[in-house]
Amino acid sequence: MNGIVPVEGPGAWLGSQIDYRAEGMHLLSTDEIAEIDAALRYLLSLGDVDFPEITPATFPLPTLGGWLAGLGDELRFGRGFMLLRGLPRERYSSDDIARIYAGLGAHIGALLPQSYLGELLGNVLDVSDIERQARGYHAGGAQRMHTDTCDIVSLLCLRAAKSGGISRIVSAAAVHNRLLETRPDLAATLYGDYVFRRMDLDAEFGDGRLVKRVVIFSRATGEFSCNISGSYPHRAVTAGDAVMTPLQVEALEEVARIASSPEFYLDMNIGEGDIQFLNNRILLHGRTGYEDWPEVARRRHLLRLWLRVPSWPALPENQGVHSPADQPLWLRQRRPFMEVPSHYLAEMTQRKAELAA
Repeated sequence: MNGIVPVEGPGAWLGSQIDYRAEGMHLLSTDEIAEIDAALRYLLSLGDVDFPEITPATFPLPTLGGWLAGLGDELRFGRGFMLLRGLPRERYSSDDIARIYAGLGAHIGALLPQSYLGELLGNVLDVSDIERQARGYHAGGAQRMHTDTCDIVSLLCLRAAKSGGISRIVSAAAVHNRLLETRPDLAATLYGDYVFRRMDLDAEFGDGRLVKRVVIFSRATGEFSCNISGSYPHRAVTAGDAVMTPLQVEALEEVARIASSPEFYLDMNIGEGDIQFLNNRILLHGRTGYEDWPEVARRRHLLRLWLRVPSWPALPENQGVHSPADQPLWLRQRRPFMEVPSHYLAEMTQRKAELAA
């Protein structure tokens, strides 16, 4: 088996054997919600505070903040997921809940930009009828299992779909171990180099590297990590940057096949006001298909954070399609308050009306 050993520990779980409500859910108490309310009041008392200025100091959580600060270790060494439930969605405007979300995230780690646009808070909404070549989080339908480029990826449900749209997660460690049992040649292949071709604008406004050699599985930090995308290696092949070997293609397909098995995946219902936190290094995430509303303002709408946890070892340079050098460069494109949900929805609604005119 080329010296590769199974990944051990609580992060190597099978979804068919997990009840996330019992093993990875925190129900906010009345006191914790009161603390969040007080933090929001304090933040609003400071005036128009933009997302980069939402910090533990401007969003103080004397008790809950300690639990959030320890969540990074829990996700790193435990199951890798946590659902925060009990935030009373109906109590807050969409903009205030976005401020709360950023405030909670700031107690866990640093908020990272998510694309060349520099947004610190992603609006996950189907605007594929408005944006040309909409990215995955701006398109509807089911989403295949993948990872992002951060330590923790998080979602808050602002508005649920008409039906469907369930979050689906998989332990990459469990997928790795099954490959090692059944196809050790494919497991070894995933530790080798793949060529990824980035989105053009991410590269142009970032460090300039359009093509990057990456590994899917790594233990370079002493801990197992996985970073996988089905689209980036195929983009490289289509553009003539690389030729994938049959084993490389089969390895990606086998990961997708195992991850789509009911034995492996765990479905998590994220209701309005719920917040999901995932260890992006050991879990794959996707979603089931869903039925949405035609009006932009009524569509399924989630908010997303990418977080970097200071205590975690840096992601290996050859893993992950983006690099730390991209982040400050992307932030130069960011416009103040661009992530505020009411602003974003108004812009998308106006653009849709212009297209229809």
